[in-house]
Amino acid sequence: MPDVSETLLELRDVTKTFQGAGEQVVACDHVSLAVEAGRSLALVGESGSGKSTLARVAVGLVAPDPGGSVRLFGHEVTGARPAELRKLYARVQMVFQNPAESFNPRRRLGESIVDAARGAGVSRRDARARLPRLLSEVGLDASYAARYPSEVSGGECQRAGIARALAFDPDLVICDEATSALDVLVQRQITDLLRDLRDARGLTLLFICHDLAIARMVCDDVAVMLRGRVVERGPSDQVIGRARHPYTQLMEASVFPSDPRTGWTIPRVSERETSDEPAAGCPFSSRCPHAKAHCLEQRPPLAPVAPGHKVACWEEQD
Repeated sequence: MPDVSETLLELRDVTKTFQGAGEQVVACDHVSLAVEAGRSLALVGESGSGKSTLARVAVGLVAPDPGGSVRLFGHEVTGARPAELRKLYARVQMVFQNPAESFNPRRRLGESIVDAARGAGVSRRDARARLPRLLSEVGLDASYAARYPSEVSGGECQRAGIARALAFDPDLVICDEATSALDVLVQRQITDLLRDLRDARGLTLLFICHDLAIARMVCDDVAVMLRGRVVERGPSDQVIGRARHPYTQLMEASVFPSDPRTGWTIPRVSERETSDEPAAGCPFSSRCPHAKAHCLEQRPPLAPVAPGHKVACWEEQD
């Protein structure tokens, strides 16, 4: 287990650009963030905000544009030799959004989990011996080892996906929308499971989602992304409930309250044109009710507004 003061994942000025139909799409725009050992960070944002692309850059599934830096366990990933990369990435595992699609439909769940343990250097005999314990850790009995992905529910398949990730004994687990394809009750069960595993195993989590309530249940810290940029970052109990960025406030206000007696109105945004955000300014400026001229023209830095709490908003920094 890494030292609690160690930074397991550090992204510095990471940009990722994709070539679209006749135009370039900037999925991640000069993003910097760090995930420390023993902490859990939620990366939250609407669809298309760049959070999943950032996760794929972190685990080497997508190469960032030149100029940024990705460090795992203190080692620079860019330019590292293949043998070193294999050692580093063996300590990082992902749990994907659609559990059924992340498994080979022609292989039993137990076989896929054993294959994962084998990939971590465990002998086949020991991997098979560990299989019942891994399934038990995620709330499945040993009989699930013999089932195919199509023979289990979405929640059960996601539990098997978590067991497969644990087979590597990882230090860092990245959950990419791991609950979004599940119904509300099963979402809660999976988030409870991840929180319990985090505490029991001392796991470090990077949890990608679009739901602030789920983020608060699972994670110590929250980073809010919008159009490829981090616009707010801080402890969960400060960002959620005491949000300082207008976009984060809008996300919070958009959640229908569980108590029907609570006063609630549909959140309003600016009447400005919203189709083309100015590249140089705040990515929320065309929808922000507080936006001024310089908000459209100048990009606000991610600056401290409270201990451990940073916001990229000119209104908060003026």
